Amino acid sequence: MQFHLNGFHPGDPDVQPAAEPPHSADLPETLDVLIAGSGPAGLVLAAQLCQFPSINLRIVERRAGRLMMGQADGIACRTVEMMNAFGLSERLLREAYWVNETVFWRPDKDARHCITRTGRVQDTEDGLSEFPHVIVNQARIQDYLLDSMRLSPRRLEPDYNLEVVAVERDEQGQYPIKVTLRRTDQARLGELVTVRTRYLIGCDGARSCVRTAIGQELRGDAANHAWGVMDALAITDFPDIRLKAAIQSASAGNLLIIPREGGHLVRFYVDLGDVHAQDRERVRNTSVEQLIATAQRVLHPYTLDVKEVAWFSVYEVGQRLTERFDDSLSTDGREREPRIFIAGDACHTHSAKAGQGMNVSMQDAFNLGWKLAAVLEQRSEADLLRTYSQERQPVAQELIDFDKEWSAIMGARPKDPEHPEDGGVEPAHLQDYFVRAGRYTAGVATRYHPAKLTAQPTYQHLAQGFGIGTRFHSAPVIRVPDAKPMQLGHIAQADGRWRLYLFADAAHTRLHDLCRYLVNDPDSILRLSTPADADVDSVLDIRAVLQQPHRSLRWELLPELLRPAKGRYGLIDFEKIFTADSAQDIFQARNIDRECGAMVLVRPDQYVAHVLPLDAHEQLTAFLRPILKTPNGG
Repeated sequence: MQFHLNGFHPGDPDVQPAAEPPHSADLPETLDVLIAGSGPAGLVLAAQLCQFPSINLRIVERRAGRLMMGQADGIACRTVEMMNAFGLSERLLREAYWVNETVFWRPDKDARHCITRTGRVQDTEDGLSEFPHVIVNQARIQDYLLDSMRLSPRRLEPDYNLEVVAVERDEQGQYPIKVTLRRTDQARLGELVTVRTRYLIGCDGARSCVRTAIGQELRGDAANHAWGVMDALAITDFPDIRLKAAIQSASAGNLLIIPREGGHLVRFYVDLGDVHAQDRERVRNTSVEQLIATAQRVLHPYTLDVKEVAWFSVYEVGQRLTERFDDSLSTDGREREPRIFIAGDACHTHSAKAGQGMNVSMQDAFNLGWKLAAVLEQRSEADLLRTYSQERQPVAQELIDFDKEWSAIMGARPKDPEHPEDGGVEPAHLQDYFVRAGRYTAGVATRYHPAKLTAQPTYQHLAQGFGIGTRFHSAPVIRVPDAKPMQLGHIAQADGRWRLYLFADAAHTRLHDLCRYLVNDPDSILRLSTPADADVDSVLDIRAVLQQPHRSLRWELLPELLRPAKGRYGLIDFEKIFTADSAQDIFQARNIDRECGAMVLVRPDQYVAHVLPLDAHEQLTAFLRPILKTPNGG
């Protein structure tokens, strides 16, 4: 973490200098961005945009205050990586339950009315991420993001007791979106408020008013299988109560057990079976006592004595998706600049079995947030915003396809060896599918296809472990000036900057030539895109990783670009140069060409955009020039 760049300031370095104008109690007449909904997607988006003092934004929420109990709980490895960019991963990991292993139970072959353990696997394969899969209440995740907003330059707090009731778009002026909001608090119930905004983002859930306003509709399979879910404090002799457990009983249904944070709380997903039209109302009215009784039957011969239920709900599995996540197509079929966007449950819904709903929703917002900031801060053209729907809608479709298969397997009864003709799922198949799907459930299987922000894999062989279109897979390095062991990926903050990692060639000649080009050539993307009065890394943050042991290097002889003077005093940045860690050599771990080296260009949302040779100077500029505005080069 870096601070004191522009002068010494005592106190908590997480508290950033406040922006002007300060946050006010009343909504202003005009905004740059209005976010509807303070769920995980809305808060990630708000926390991202809060990092930019020049952006005037607000987030409205129909509820009266912060969420106290959340529905979602699983935090994928990829989401922890994202939370690290916001400076929130340490707090999350300290509080959360770590999912280390998963166990599988099925009917005992000699006594089918009892269950027995049939398998035990590592939850996440080694090397998939430096972070674990964890469990923490959605409300706590939202608390972390709310704190990040409060400490940001915007000092942002949600405006509670306000819901969107109408949206109109015209093409006049700077603020083409007119939003009508209705107050939901008793003191001013029904009072209408109007605001105009440059951009509107609907994170307002499955019944989204914003989605309806842009003519989008959730389409997909009707819900036909029900599950009950409860968070409980209980006494039990079931031996795997502190492990994630998938349990199939012979006749009582299935059960998924997810231990919760704190060492005592446990979440039970209780299979309520298929739902038909004639009994849908009955299933929806399932009581918590019925959920407990079903869980007790599934766990036989083990006992379950529930002492307290903190929260419970009944829901039906249904996977639905909208065609687009923006309003780039008008009601009369004309293409136009997107101004209204939807994220999270507003554009895709699914079951909780895959544990990806909240995770994918937050990644929606992370994808959109840096793009909105780049456009509003005039670092990129507005056309960049078209890539949000183009990238995220296919990801949501993949989630739904996976969720359908996984939910079907989880909801199926176990196959009876004595009556195979009755169908069902082999417990071994359930375990095998879980292991094969590990990359997906960890959140690291997303790959963006070649397009404006993702290059063709022409030079992928130079750095095979940094797959173009996939998230940047961190690895250990040593920071040269202070010999600090650290994760390379952890230098990336949610600050909207692109990262260019230079993995040095064996002789360093290509590395030195590239740095000279970037600094001196008037056609280099660094010179073209960096504003004249800004720090050299304000748009493109360049870091180098060398192969030699850190003690053998002379830092003062390395390129000046990697030792930049910054801030009002021209202080030297000592955090740009790294070497491979002998305990896990990043060149070997990520299969980087040692002789030639490589450039790895990474987007602000931590996805690899391009891999290039160190001497591909013009190709780097050619890729980034359509993305970044060039105030110094026309």
